[in-house]
Amino acid sequence: MRKRFSILALALVAVMLFSTAMRAAGYTMVGIPKLRSPWFNQFEKGLLDAGEAFDIYTYMQAPASADEAEQVRIIQDAINQGVDAVLVVPNNATSLEPVFARAQRDGILVLTHESPDQGNANFNVEMIDNVKFGETAMRLMAEAMGGKGKFVIFVGSLTVPAHNIWADAALAYAAEHYPELELVGTRYPVSEDQNAARQTATEILTANPDVKGFLAFGSQGAPGAAQAVRDLGLKDSTVVLGTTSPNQARQYLEDGSMDYSVLWDPGEAAYVMIYLAKLTLDGRANEIYDGMTVPGVGEATIEGINVLFDKPLIITKDNAGDYDF
Repeated sequence: MRKRFSILALALVAVMLFSTAMRAAGYTMVGIPKLRSPWFNQFEKGLLDAGEAFDIYTYMQAPASADEAEQVRIIQDAINQGVDAVLVVPNNATSLEPVFARAQRDGILVLTHESPDQGNANFNVEMIDNVKFGETAMRLMAEAMGGKGKFVIFVGSLTVPAHNIWADAALAYAAEHYPELELVGTRYPVSEDQNAARQTATEILTANPDVKGFLAFGSQGAPGAAQAVRDLGLKDSTVVLGTTSPNQARQYLEDGSMDYSVLWDPGEAAYVMIYLAKLTLDGRANEIYDGMTVPGVGEATIEGINVLFDKPLIITKDNAGDYDF
């Protein structure tokens, strides 16, 4: 009985300390990405940097895997705790709309990333021009393939809006500029799980040994495809390009099993989300307008709820060491 009481007492103390920290910092904002990964570790760094810069209590809660239901549960917990803003990178934009609506009814701001025109969100932040991003990725892959041959597209899931916008843009660009490229299948939703991407790439290459390119939208797709290419001894004949953090991509770039990572800095996205949330909560929403400048980030274009930047990074084996995330 005494032991049970001690555990309960410790739990109550922990809750009190958490609540005290929330009150002391003024606003409390939680980042809820798709999963815990090197990519989203950088997102967390942006949250913490912004929290320090603006005197806001920020923290991150991430599902262990890209699980839609788990992400909903984490958002519900944040609502129950009474945070001021939730900053979400959705696994499924549509399935989050009801819980986002609940957050807004409770006076909690909802900001998203990688989810253009997200339903029931106050703002969505994009660090790249989505159409240009897809086109650039396709151009780099096509050039490395010599402008012809079979290729495959990986996405995180068929419900991640940004990944599928990039894929659509890439395919439209290929149809216009590279008529000798041939898509194998449609698009494979494996790019948030490196093992799934590796297995799928291995199966594709085994059934279609003439596939010469993998275009992976999602942080884990390119490493998985690169592993398959390396395992099968095809790194000199198969191009792999994805949206993977430089630290995670580095080993594959260095051994030639991956050719490019085309991405942006997710830490900047988190920083912008905090900045927008603070302006809104401070009653300064009039300072959010097309052409506004976010300190340390740059000028934004605003289209509806979408706050847009154009800051892509193209990572190769030669410059991967310049980035630490």
